[in-house]
Amino acid sequence: MSLIQLKNVKYTYRNSYNSNEVLKGISCDFEQGKVYALVGKSGSGKTTLLSLLAGLDTPQSGEVLYNGKATAKSNLTQYRRENVSVIYQSFRLFPLLTVLENVMYPMELRKVKAKKAREDAKKYIMSVDLGEEKFDRFPNMLSGGEQQRVAIARSLAMHTNLLLADEPTGNLDKANSDNIVQLLRRLAHEQNYCVIIVTHDHAIRNIADIVYTMEDGRLVSGVANELNSSDMEE
Repeated sequence: MSLIQLKNVKYTYRNSYNSNEVLKGISCDFEQGKVYALVGKSGSGKTTLLSLLAGLDTPQSGEVLYNGKATAKSNLTQYRRENVSVIYQSFRLFPLLTVLENVMYPMELRKVKAKKAREDAKKYIMSVDLGEEKFDRFPNMLSGGEQQRVAIARSLAMHTNLLLADEPTGNLDKANSDNIVQLLRRLAHEQNYCVIIVTHDHAIRNIADIVYTMEDGRLVSGVANELNSSDMEE
């Protein structure tokens, strides 16, 4: 069963001088337990599609449905807080908070008690292969790959089923990129997340279960990667 669906979604950017239709009738489904790669040239509409999935806006026509309910009929602030986690290329960690405090932050927003938030944050940090010695470090004391792991741990602390990523390996070297790619794959296949990644990284394309290709605001193909079943050996 689909966690999130797009049905004939259209979206146009408008200003005082012109308009630009960036999504031209997109229909596709996303399920839990799978990794999806959204690929295509710059300007094809990938990032706009991701922003609609994230609830940053609603389509001008068509529907984005989360568990069967249109986001246009939801409180978007509540939808983003309860249903969506987003990982960015630039990490977006709070520079004056420690690793532990960064990961605790989403739980504090949900009024989780400080002791439980701290203990849970430690578990999330260690689940992305960072050790206890990193807990009290600030982001600028970490490598790019370590910062992205902290960003993923913070996303896990959101307690959502939908994990969106916008070029998550764009600022990383190959070794760190490969580690992040495998981590995202494990989250889908072992912890049942729906992971949707906008990317130009061929490594992500290769490990994705489904590759959606966009061109000029349209979905031109959706291909299942037969090599990446959930029981594939790591």
